[in-house]
Amino acid sequence: MIPIQPVTAETSVAHDIRHYMRPGTLQMAALPPLSLYVHLPWCIKKCPYCDFNSHEMRVAEMPEQRYLDALMADLEAALPLVWGRAVHSIFIGGGTPSLFSPEAIDRLLGGIRARLRLEPDCEITLEANPGTFEKDRFRAFRSAGVTRLSVGVQSFNDDFLRTLGRVHDRAQALAAVEEAAQSFDTFNLDIMYALPGQTLAGLKQDMATALALAPPHISIYHLTIEPNTYFAKFPPVIPEDDTAYDMLDLITDMTGEAGLQRYEVSAYARHGHRCFHNLNYWQFGDYLGLGAGAHSKLSFAHRVVRQVRFREPRLYMEKALAGHCLAQDTEVSRADLPFEFMLNALRLKDGFDLQQFCERTGLPISAIQKGLEEAERKGLIERDFARVKPSVRGFDFLNDLQALFLPPHH
Repeated sequence: MIPIQPVTAETSVAHDIRHYMRPGTLQMAALPPLSLYVHLPWCIKKCPYCDFNSHEMRVAEMPEQRYLDALMADLEAALPLVWGRAVHSIFIGGGTPSLFSPEAIDRLLGGIRARLRLEPDCEITLEANPGTFEKDRFRAFRSAGVTRLSVGVQSFNDDFLRTLGRVHDRAQALAAVEEAAQSFDTFNLDIMYALPGQTLAGLKQDMATALALAPPHISIYHLTIEPNTYFAKFPPVIPEDDTAYDMLDLITDMTGEAGLQRYEVSAYARHGHRCFHNLNYWQFGDYLGLGAGAHSKLSFAHRVVRQVRFREPRLYMEKALAGHCLAQDTEVSRADLPFEFMLNALRLKDGFDLQQFCERTGLPISAIQKGLEEAERKGLIERDFARVKPSVRGFDFLNDLQALFLPPHH
């Protein structure tokens, strides 16, 4: 039972906790694992393809302490919503979190530990950039309690790095990955493909360089032109779709030969090195998002709630310190839950247990029965009585597969 707290400025995170606990149409037998996402919104330079909530700022001018204070106030206000639940993973994303000093990351993690119970094997990931300045901090991040580094390399080719507006070059990328491998037991490399002017041969060279560094995990993203980015205004010429498909096949072959298994649409890992935090997202687990523009998805006995923090860092700090940093707080409708679950779970190569659908949505299997029959008829899934997974074809045409579960009003 969650203790009901009186509403004060601190706890009126959106409503009194009773509001979340009141009777509703869903029946959750148990709550899913809880993860924590912390957003550090600043970077040295905004990349032309980036549509994340990131803001350019000189390192010397970053309001580190005020932002940490705001994060702690944010967490304090959210505590009643996750009372008594242990945290399985923490992901510190951005922006470029590695611009924050190791002391700040140490204080951040100390503040979280003082307020929440972390699982003994809690995975704590920090996103880092390959700049020399950040590379020198990797060991100190490890000492601060970070267990896993995610290095945003994107490419090892200087021409592509320039096109992508990255502030590092090939030599810095190589040095950063070597430093990550020495400082951490597990780490991730972010690589992008289908870059302006990239050929299959060029990609092959990039992948060979990446795999020679023996990363235990690689996340690989197709460069997409997102609205409201520099590339949307000045679109570069990117490879045709057919070439991009061939590139993805090449990536899957090369990673497989190097002993990395593709376990999610854009993630490849060695045995024992899958990212728990991302798996929890894909399995429709819960996450509390702290920081500017951060999103949360939280389950209660009878409902699933989504929240969004204020996006602009200055406004976020002001609101969080005053005890109310939520810009949005909505309940996921019963009609939308099947699609929300399937949108995530079908990204996993091994799919999901039918039992898990019921546990995570509080709905009966009949809610997805029609979609499953249609998907099977089209050869997009394979299933037995216990499990559903995308077929090879379903994985290739994931959008079509996911769309079969859209609620009728879309």
